[in-house]
Amino acid sequence: MNMLFATLAIVAIGVGLAVLTGSGDQDQKKRVYGGLVVDEKSPERKDKLVLTDAEWKKRLKPEQYRILRNKGTEAAFCSPLNDVKVAGVFHCAGCDLPLFSTDAKFQSGTGWPSFFQPVKREDVWLKSDRAYGMDRIEVLCSRCDGHLGHVFNDGPRETTGNRFCINGESLVFREKK
Repeated sequence: MNMLFATLAIVAIGVGLAVLTGSGDQDQKKRVYGGLVVDEKSPERKDKLVLTDAEWKKRLKPEQYRILRNKGTEAAFCSPLNDVKVAGVFHCAGCDLPLFSTDAKFQSGTGWPSFFQPVKREDVWLKSDRAYGMDRIEVLCSRCDGHLGHVFNDGPRETTGNRFCINGESLVFREKK
């Protein structure tokens, strides 16, 4: 029985844990992954940006549209943002929300810009992604719900331990002056 409990505990850690959040009758199960709460519902914001598909196509370059609106992925090692080392902030290409800072950027060797945390936790939305037979955590912009990439728990242990693996096409970099 103890071996079964240990095995279940290891599996729970590997795929994230379910915890109760909220209060009273409003309690609901939420998944926690790498210390981050995963939510299936888009966050409510006063500044939420909701556009039609035609408006998104007009606003974004084709590759940005493919990634941000259709959950695409750019090829590894192709983004010039992967090598950015100067001080600055990476904004959402869809709505210009500041998302990640070079202060939290690290070289992961994966071929995509990687960060151990966002500028503000509430500006990214984490959602379960079970596409392609995988169990991953999708990272989206909380203002426009644009797909940014995924988060994994194999980041630098001396920081958060998280690796936000983000498509460069979903970001616009602004150097700090």
